[in-house]
Amino acid sequence: MIAESGHYALVLALGLALIQSIVPLIGARLRDAALMNVARSTALAQLLFVGASFVALVMLHVTSDFSVANVYENSHSMKPLLYKITGVWGNHEGSMLLWVSILALFGGLVAAFGNNLPLSLRAHVLAVQAWIASAFYLFILMTSNPFLRIVNPPIEGRDLNPVLQDIGLAVHPPMLYLGYVGFSISFSFAIAALMEGRIDAAWARWVRPWTLVAWIFLTLGIAMGSYWAYYELGWGGWWFWDPVENASLMPWLAGTALLHSALVMEKRNALKVWTILLSILTFSLSLLGTFLVRSGVITSVHAFATDPTRGVFILLILCLFIGGSLSLFAGRATSLKQGGLFAPISREGALVLNNLLLTVACAVVLFGTLYPLAMEVLANFKMSVGAPFYNLTFVPLFALLLLAVPFGPMLAWKRGDLLGVTQRLLAAGVAGLVAVAIAWAWARGGSALAPIAIGLGIFVIAGAVTDIVERTGLVRLPFATALHRARGLPRSAWGTAFAHAGLGIALIGIVCETTWNSEYIATMKQNDVAHVAGYDLKLDGLFQRQGPNYREMIAEFNVSRDGQPLSVMTPSKRSFTTRGSSTTEAALLTRGASQLYVSLGDANAEGAIAVRIYHKPLVLLIWWGPVLMAFGGVLSLSDRRLRVGAPKPARAKQRLQPAE
Repeated sequence: MIAESGHYALVLALGLALIQSIVPLIGARLRDAALMNVARSTALAQLLFVGASFVALVMLHVTSDFSVANVYENSHSMKPLLYKITGVWGNHEGSMLLWVSILALFGGLVAAFGNNLPLSLRAHVLAVQAWIASAFYLFILMTSNPFLRIVNPPIEGRDLNPVLQDIGLAVHPPMLYLGYVGFSISFSFAIAALMEGRIDAAWARWVRPWTLVAWIFLTLGIAMGSYWAYYELGWGGWWFWDPVENASLMPWLAGTALLHSALVMEKRNALKVWTILLSILTFSLSLLGTFLVRSGVITSVHAFATDPTRGVFILLILCLFIGGSLSLFAGRATSLKQGGLFAPISREGALVLNNLLLTVACAVVLFGTLYPLAMEVLANFKMSVGAPFYNLTFVPLFALLLLAVPFGPMLAWKRGDLLGVTQRLLAAGVAGLVAVAIAWAWARGGSALAPIAIGLGIFVIAGAVTDIVERTGLVRLPFATALHRARGLPRSAWGTAFAHAGLGIALIGIVCETTWNSEYIATMKQNDVAHVAGYDLKLDGLFQRQGPNYREMIAEFNVSRDGQPLSVMTPSKRSFTTRGSSTTEAALLTRGASQLYVSLGDANAEGAIAVRIYHKPLVLLIWWGPVLMAFGGVLSLSDRRLRVGAPKPARAKQRLQPAE
């Protein structure tokens, strides 16, 4: 009965979404408060029912009910409980149910905490959310039902894809979906503004926290996915420009531009039309990512769907929402009043440059992702676009962006003094040049541009510190006064500094890992010793171990440096008999921000085994940077200006009845 209850709850959620998508719009047209308030109650009820449906699927997986096709295809009775739960979204049907559950969650949050919104705006926003939800409920019920029964239930399941049986699966997809789906709120606000024909600084104040929440989760989701690929796939790489990786990067780039554009709109009542367009494009790119992963048009460890019916259905959803929203934008954007003017050299101008570079970089990634697919469809010619293309196109654009990042927060609004800001950033520039000189003297081989890139990273970090020093007067004022000013700084200022510093830290990690990575690949026998980057790794032996649903071959390496023992590393190969496949479990030894990385290949008849050993200098900075960026986002989100809602003058201008 659990499966039937979950299916029925999903059908009820669809019915509520259809009501939510129609009745509030009628209420807004008739200016009927009761009908507009239907959006709030239906959004909360929809969240309740889709949540019940998701819990039902979790229970089916936990109890190993193999009479349900989804459980049979993706679970095993001996699988650890954690992987039974995370396996719920380790497949197409379950991941789509998680997708709509998060969509309903955001709609429910707007309904519960959107009391400061004008009633008409809230009704329109929740109606648009319901349009999206209705389309995906239909998609799940018609093509991807996770509750289908098997007539003759098997005794045991087929198990989950072994690569996905990892703690990273518990974190990466939910965070990524919270980012993807979170941008639906920005999209709904944009469509609501176009429908009402009114947008102002208060609108930007309302939409920015939701955009920031989505951006924080997407940042963490991408970082977690990168780290998962690094340690789980056994290749030692952390980014492959895979189309599905690109599908998550594109909305992140557009969402970052949207955050900065909304700031200009909130502060200066400018860039209205551009902010609306970015809101539409960011979620459109999220939908495109869903299409790429769920349609079967690409083959990837991330891609689950192979049924072409699903691809056609999602393509129709894509055309409906992207085409419909852009058509509405084309028809209504001209009626929106433009905001205030500003000089090119100003904080607004810096943020416009930021938007330009981010959107062009996003367009480059979009082209590199879709061009091979288009060539395969139109010319029946298979090709791939990899790192060389992005190194020549994306990297220079992002380098220019990083060079401009320290200037933006220090320029004045409306009209800035570029020379004065350059003088204040002189110390940061000197720090960058010193870093270039040190890196050049220390480096042994590698690209000549690597020290320059490290200097750029130090410049970005020092620029963020300089901004805080200038705001607090740490150098020119008594320490007690500076400390008092530091306490009084808006949290958004601290958040900006942390986020920008995180960019610089990630850049340093990327450059060091890609430039000075050491690699040792060989076939080793017992007592053989590998020498990598000053470390000695002695293979003490191989032994077997039985896991809950796999058999594991473990290699034991004793690691020493200059004759001093450091640690024991135990990489392994796991064989999953039910799936008939194996995985490589890499061993990691962390030394500061650097790591030794050992993964195993196949063993031969003589008892030797293929081994890959890497030394990755400062590799952890690649992920510490995004974590620091997300922390900066959390600080900005906690800023009082974003917690109190719209400013009172903006509220006073609203003639509509406030939400109840």
